[in-house]
Amino acid sequence: MRDPDFLIIGAAKCATTWLQRSLQRSPAFAMPDPELHYFSEQFDRGPGWYRDQFASLPGAARPGAVLGEKSNSYLTHPEAAARIRAALPEARLIVQMRDPVARAYSDYCMLLRRGSVGRDIAAHLDPRLAADGRFVDHGRYAHHLRRFLDLFPRDRLLLLFYEDIARDPATQLERLARHVRHDGRLEPPVIEKVKDSGAAVVPLPLRRMLRPLRPLLDPFRDTTGMRNLRGLLARPVSYPPLTPDLAARLRDHYADDIAALAALTGRDLTAWLGGAAMRPAEGPAEGPASGPWRAAG
Repeated sequence: MRDPDFLIIGAAKCATTWLQRSLQRSPAFAMPDPELHYFSEQFDRGPGWYRDQFASLPGAARPGAVLGEKSNSYLTHPEAAARIRAALPEARLIVQMRDPVARAYSDYCMLLRRGSVGRDIAAHLDPRLAADGRFVDHGRYAHHLRRFLDLFPRDRLLLLFYEDIARDPATQLERLARHVRHDGRLEPPVIEKVKDSGAAVVPLPLRRMLRPLRPLLDPFRDTTGMRNLRGLLARPVSYPPLTPDLAARLRDHYADDIAALAALTGRDLTAWLGGAAMRPAEGPAEGPASGPWRAAG
């Protein structure tokens, strides 16, 4: 089994799942559904395990197939860049980013929804208290990109912006396809939300009670009866608001990194600092707006 052609390496909560699912609609692309996290969290499983994840993919052996995977942990893991360079020196890399303040809040809400963090939002998002934590640190895109730019030619990395998806999702997908050297037909991208933070969930205490029964219940999770039961038990999630004061502290914290990213990409990122609306990417890749897609977290 040959090595993958490309990796979507992050960032988390920047609609990379939308990229993956949109690519998977085209038969030329073969990607595992789950995030493998091989070069970050599962490296001890070895290269044989990694290649096995691609061997059974539908279409992977087809002539001209484009193999890839998405694992958002690669961008921020301190050893992932070197491991990828050693194992896949010719791989094409894709990073999709968004306003780091919005990313941090979306990531916090996701883990709150899962019951992994508490409702004291300042403890997780105030850079004076949690600068090295996942929510704040993972939005330092320029800082994390340096590890990859030290090891890969600049043209091997495609840097995309979440904010461009709502303007022109098809062009965003075409940029990625050209980067991985696919010049064939693409299916239209996904236009609905991939993840909906407003959807109701089963309350956390009940989820904890049912956790020991997961091996028995999981085979039935997509049955009509289980969906109906979940609908009866699920409740909307109430998220602590991101206050203007906390947002301002985050923007101040990210200011230098945003400036470095703007210099790297040639993109005006003042909107991320509370300025005017972010302008579209320049050049022939930009096209007319194409529809109703709304960027999900």
